[in-house]
Amino acid sequence: MTLISQLWRTATFRLALIYLALFGVSVAVLVSFLYFSTVRVIERQTDETIGAEITGLSERYRDEGLLGLRAVVVERSSGQRHSLYLLVAPGDAILAGNLDRWPSVATGPSGWLNFTFGQPVGRDFETHEARARHILLDDGFQLLVGRDIQQRRDIDALVRESLVWALALLLVFGLAGGVVMSRNMLGRIQAINRTSQDIVAGDLSRRVPVTGSNDEIDRLAVNLNHMLDQIEQLMEAMRQVTDNIAHDLRGPLNRLRTRMDVTLMERPTAAEYHRALESMVGDTEQLLATFNALLRIAQVESGVRKSFGDIDLTAIIRDLGELYAGVVEEKGLEFSLAAGDELTIWGDRELLAQAVSNLLDNAVKYTPPGGNIWLTADYSNGHVTVAVADSGPGIAAEAIEHVLDRFVRLDTSRNSAGSGLGLSLVRAVANLHGATLRLDDANPGLLVTLVFPEASSASERHLSNL
Repeated sequence: MTLISQLWRTATFRLALIYLALFGVSVAVLVSFLYFSTVRVIERQTDETIGAEITGLSERYRDEGLLGLRAVVVERSSGQRHSLYLLVAPGDAILAGNLDRWPSVATGPSGWLNFTFGQPVGRDFETHEARARHILLDDGFQLLVGRDIQQRRDIDALVRESLVWALALLLVFGLAGGVVMSRNMLGRIQAINRTSQDIVAGDLSRRVPVTGSNDEIDRLAVNLNHMLDQIEQLMEAMRQVTDNIAHDLRGPLNRLRTRMDVTLMERPTAAEYHRALESMVGDTEQLLATFNALLRIAQVESGVRKSFGDIDLTAIIRDLGELYAGVVEEKGLEFSLAAGDELTIWGDRELLAQAVSNLLDNAVKYTPPGGNIWLTADYSNGHVTVAVADSGPGIAAEAIEHVLDRFVRLDTSRNSAGSGLGLSLVRAVANLHGATLRLDDANPGLLVTLVFPEASSASERHLSNL
């Protein structure tokens, strides 16, 4: 493909041509308007000058007759180059004037005529154009009064030539500018296309080049690169999730298959059959729990609000405190509950209870015997805050950024119970409610905080999204 065809296919070059055409037409119309307006003014001034001369000569003719008119014509003709006079008797005999003969063109309407005449310039003669008015006098005498308009014609020709050259130069420079801009834009667009092709081919590390000009193409490149970073991270997370799913589901499936094989190979009693089925049901429930957790997270992240409304968060926190108090005591832990009165937020009661339950489950799971767990809810600075803290091992600072991802577990051997989806669900619920989720070091242990907007502002945002 040639450069011309490539340029013609670019939107920038076509826009430059359209702009050039519009600008050229605008300039041509403007200059033409100024030109013709100027020509009309000059022509009107010429006719008015001739008319003024005729008026003066007519008055002299009325006062002094033909002899007086002849004397004035002789006087005005001497040494005059721009004004033209000719007084002739019947039979075209010249009585006075600075023309050597009567023009050979016919007189037009109202006595006006345009003609050419010889004008002496040194030893030579030049042909000039003139405009005059023909006046019929008494007894067959005729008077011609005119003006040399050759200078005006020269100006007209110069303006027309300048207009043609201006339009030609406008076309040349406009095309050159369009080519330069289009080549620059084409190069940057081709760089984006090459990067896109490399990414489609599988190289997710490629990024769109940024020139540093901070124009719209640069801003587009920055946004595209940010999007590609997110896609690469999502792809990496997807691969990690896939590996984790395979690892978490392989164990229960292998145990389920093994127990089935062993049960079929032996001749177990009814009690043994019962125990085998109970074990299989346990493995199946673990599988279903994992899939249900994934579906739950997907539903929450989809943003579907099934039962949103003003809910009493105080009642939820106190109910969960009573529910987990017994579980905490059985493990030998100290449990503290503090919930302020009339804490109202806009949200889904079931989802919020599930999120706080997940936080309490993690606290009970990772806090060693003799430790402490705190559940608090309070109103501060226009926000409702729910916090769960424990005195367990906590989370390393470098792991906090990733622990909210799906299937991420601090137990890298994955021998402890759980699927690594608890905190992922908490984050999804927080995002759905417009809340902020923070994980901090409790020294020792972990402090998880959910900061909710107050009910009125949250409900207003909800209504604006409908």
